[in-house]
Amino acid sequence: MAEQIIPTSDTAQNSAAGTEVAALDVAVAGGSAKVNLLGLSEEKLIAFFATLGEPKFRAVQVLKWIHQLGADNFEDMSNVSKSLRAKLSECAEIRPPEVVKQLDSADGTRKFLIRVSGNNVVETVFIPDGDRGTLCVSSQVGCSLDCSFCATGKQGFNRDLTAAEIIGQVWIAAKSFGQLTMNGPRTVTNVVMMGMGEPLLNFDNVVDSMNLMMHDNAYGLSKRRVTLSTSGVVPQLDRLSQFTDACLAISLHAPNDELRNELVPINRKYPIAMLLDSATRYINAMPDTHRKITIEYTLIDQVNDRPHHAHELAVLLRDVPVKINLIPFNPFNLSNYKRASNNAIRKFQDILMEAGYITTVRTTRGDDIDAACGQLAGSVNDITKRSERHKARFEEAQPVKIIG
Repeated sequence: MAEQIIPTSDTAQNSAAGTEVAALDVAVAGGSAKVNLLGLSEEKLIAFFATLGEPKFRAVQVLKWIHQLGADNFEDMSNVSKSLRAKLSECAEIRPPEVVKQLDSADGTRKFLIRVSGNNVVETVFIPDGDRGTLCVSSQVGCSLDCSFCATGKQGFNRDLTAAEIIGQVWIAAKSFGQLTMNGPRTVTNVVMMGMGEPLLNFDNVVDSMNLMMHDNAYGLSKRRVTLSTSGVVPQLDRLSQFTDACLAISLHAPNDELRNELVPINRKYPIAMLLDSATRYINAMPDTHRKITIEYTLIDQVNDRPHHAHELAVLLRDVPVKINLIPFNPFNLSNYKRASNNAIRKFQDILMEAGYITTVRTTRGDDIDAACGQLAGSVNDITKRSERHKARFEEAQPVKIIG
């Protein structure tokens, strides 16, 4: 039985790094720790400046300097008084996570290996496509779920990322393309919370980060250009519309509960019907009409890619406002799954399109740097020991080679 870890509280943090709010409390109490302003929302920045006796407009000033101009030094903030800059230097900082390595693919894809506290490394991927530049952002160190077709799950789990570590990935990527300058190019046009981790199990930090992405005084992305992808944590999905109006994607990958239980084990707790009902409620709560849920479906050879699976999927989704994104499986170590054939992928798409669904096939990008969908792994100090068990089982299943 595949393992999954579901925290009892979405606000719990799994490391000494804590949250930015906790750091703010330390600074207010006169502690030595500095507040990292990188992950603070406008509301939290206003609260921070109130502790310094400063007016609300300081929050907007600093928000723009950090997220629109890429400032990481208070001395660069020319429209902030010298005395306040000195005060900020004493009690606050702008500290993005560390880029360990940047890898550039032949197809233009760029992968960042980013070190976060605990000597863990997460991965962030930028995928160019014409005028669109999509950044795939991680939300956890490893993943607290264990989907059978995903490399991240095989790495185990360490902790949730802080808001600074999540929005820091956007800051790093945008800055690498010269975007965070006056009149800089808008290279990162879209963000998808589809990297390492299950976003809804890090609810507060993910919501704060997405709202910064869409904030007019930060990155200013349209709500239709920021997407949260979930495997189906229904209680948190039911809360989501109260805090954001970002786009929604569902990692479905199977047309029935029996198969999805094996591919996406959280389905045993929140089955497909419950998940689709929750996703529909989220879409219906949006102020704008004509929203659609994106259904993500990874096609695995001889597992979920047969024509009868496509027909079953078409029936399953007939009353749900969706568009479907088919994703050819990308192989990785510790998996015996294989990519569906091109013929199987085309047939699957044809069946869904004939049934009236908008159906696209995701182009595999960045596979020469292990940046393709499902391949993100990073370096995780696994507190679950799941990665060791996966490695042992994989090695036991390999055929013995007879030499001589």
